[in-house]
Amino acid sequence: MFHPSRSLRAFGRTRTLWQKKVNKVYDPACGSGSLLLKFAKVLGKENVKNGFYGQEINPSTYNLCRINMFLHNINFDKFNIACEDTLTSPQHENDEPFEAIVSNPPYSVSWAGDNNPILINDHRFTPAGVLAPKSKADMAFVMHSLSYLSTDGGAAIVCFPGIMYRGGAEKEIRKYLIDNNYVDSIIALPSDLFFGTSIATCIMVIRKNKNENKTLFVDASEEFTRGSAKNKLTSSNIAKIYDCVMNRSQIDHFSSYVENDFIAKNDYNLSVSTYVAQKDTREIIDIAMLNAEIIKIVERQSTLRKQIDSIISNLNIA
Repeated sequence: MFHPSRSLRAFGRTRTLWQKKVNKVYDPACGSGSLLLKFAKVLGKENVKNGFYGQEINPSTYNLCRINMFLHNINFDKFNIACEDTLTSPQHENDEPFEAIVSNPPYSVSWAGDNNPILINDHRFTPAGVLAPKSKADMAFVMHSLSYLSTDGGAAIVCFPGIMYRGGAEKEIRKYLIDNNYVDSIIALPSDLFFGTSIATCIMVIRKNKNENKTLFVDASEEFTRGSAKNKLTSSNIAKIYDCVMNRSQIDHFSSYVENDFIAKNDYNLSVSTYVAQKDTREIIDIAMLNAEIIKIVERQSTLRKQIDSIISNLNIA
């Protein structure tokens, strides 16, 4: 998530990784507007110069999003929420590019895909050379967001982990993203974090102005506390993840900064567990001590066996 008070020192860039002000923020699957409103809260709605943009396919949720904007004191002239299918009927072609994109698109939903011959020539999807599978639109949302992203902007997309390692068209899209150095970070999140699903998810951060051909992998799957109903990220959890991403830190069992050439050799697998070694939580056993204990047990067992044999022998004599 964007943060107004921390700047990047590690990349050697002349500007912060996340700007303190942006022109526009966009969510291509905005639902009731929660991520747009969270963005407004964190960055300050006054720091979003030209407003909040979003698209939602469900009419009821679309109307709820608009109401939420009003309830959070975002005036009508400061938001543009559309009701249509983002992937087949995008409504903000004349408004892009966006400096900030935040999104939690639906996981593995069906879409037209190659049933619609026009889509392969759509400027959003053409660069990858393939369309996301008809039964799994996840990568279509990623490509849509990338297309709408400004050259100096950043997008954070909550993703289903399967798209990071599945083959076929999804692998080809990952290849395009890595070969063109668009993937900034992959952050594995804890399970049972979001309402409506208990699965573990991850965040794909994409950028167009990276200056290193490397990708950061962060395993934040254990960074949570258990709430009354769901796991949640505390302020300290968020700070740890944020600082790691900002500083490109390599921390044992938590993060790894990987050359894109190495990712290519790994078949363009973007699963965090491929690059961040899990901590060995197995109990360390002292074999010599264990063997000595076994010898004592065997000796004690032998003594008891003799005592039992003696008792039985006496019972037989009686």
